[in-house]
Formats: sequence, structure tokens, C-alpha cells
Amino acid sequence: MAEVSNDAANDGVFKRVVLASNNAGKLREFAALLGAAGIELVPQGALNVPEAEEPHPTFVENALAKARHAAKLTGLPAIADDSGLCVRALRGAPGVYSARYAQLAGGEKSDAANNALLVANLEQHADRRAYYYCVLALVRHADDPEPLIAEGRWHGVVLDAPRGANGFGYDPYFYVPELEATAAEVDPALKNASSHRAIALRQLLARLEEEA
Repeated sequence: MAEVSNDAANDGVFKRVVLASNNAGKLREFAALLGAAGIELVPQGALNVPEAEEPHPTFVENALAKARHAAKLTGLPAIADDSGLCVRALRGAPGVYSARYAQLAGGEKSDAANNALLVANLEQHADRRAYYYCVLALVRHADDPEPLIAEGRWHGVVLDAPRGANGFGYDPYFYVPELEATAAEVDPALKNASSHRAIALRQLLARLEEEA
């Protein structure tokens, strides 16, 4: 695959960055937040970058693997996230396996199956506390020895029944007491300002300002 030239990769200023994901929901959230900072976000699918493997047991290792993969195949700086829902009563599950939670248990890979399994696994637990967790990794190039790392947590509780039509993943079941709504009920703009990705991105943008 031909490399794409980008001056930003050489001077530390990130102007055009590959998003190491083909998830439409994540693309909308990242584009809204990074676009306000003057960063053009290019989804890896637009550059024919295939999905990277995510074999690691931790969020940060998976995020780095995806970012380095996209940077290597494009020659551009790349950003990747690894995120998921961590439920206290389930010892942090589904965690890094959030997107494949039901599949790993023998079911299908879908939001509906994941949510059904989560609710079933919580039937005997009174403690419904959970948080969305996000790790962001931004690399200047594939072999960057000093990747920028940021993280964010968004606290809430898991409901028994879905509420709201926005969002994706576990959002309809993730109730945020401070907002008195699920992540799927709030306006997308409010979610972009409050979510685990928003918290991590603000932390990352602060790091980028230091590099300018």
C-alpha cells in the first residue's frame, strides 16, 4: 500500500490523522470532537486499511496495536481507541471483550445479543454500577516510541430494559444519574461532551497543545 505524505507527521502538529476504526458511531463522535480542534479525521476504511487484530487483554495494548497498524499502512499519524463497558459485579466484564461479549459465549456478534447477555448475567446482582472506559493512543508514525496516551471513564448503572434510540453498543442500557437519562436518550452533542471518549479526547487534546 502506497504511503500518504503528511507534513504533520514530521513537525509534531497533527492536522490529518487516520482513525483506526470502521465503527460509524465512533467516527461520528471522534470527527465532531477533533474537528473542533482543526484536525481532519480520515477513517481507515477510506484508505483501504483492514481491521487490525486485537489479541491483547488490556485496553491500552489493543489501542496501540490498532494505531500502529493504521500508521504503518498509510504513513499518516493514527489514532485508535479501545473501549468497553466495565461492570463491577462482573469483575470488570465485558471489558475488552465488550464488542464480542455474546459471541465469546457462543452467541451472535451484535449489540442486541451483547445487551441480552449482560442483563442475564446481572439478574442475581443488586450492584448495577458500571462505567464506560476508553483508552486513546495517538502515534506520529508506526514506530513512535512516545505515543500519546489518554483515558476516560464515564460512570453509570446498567438498566434491565433499554431506553432511547441514539447511540450504539450498550448505550440504551447505560443510565447516567447526573444526566437522568441513558446514553441513548441524551442528545448526541451532550454525549460528545460527557462520554468516556470525550473525557479521553480532552485529555489528549491537552497533550497535543503541549506538542504544538
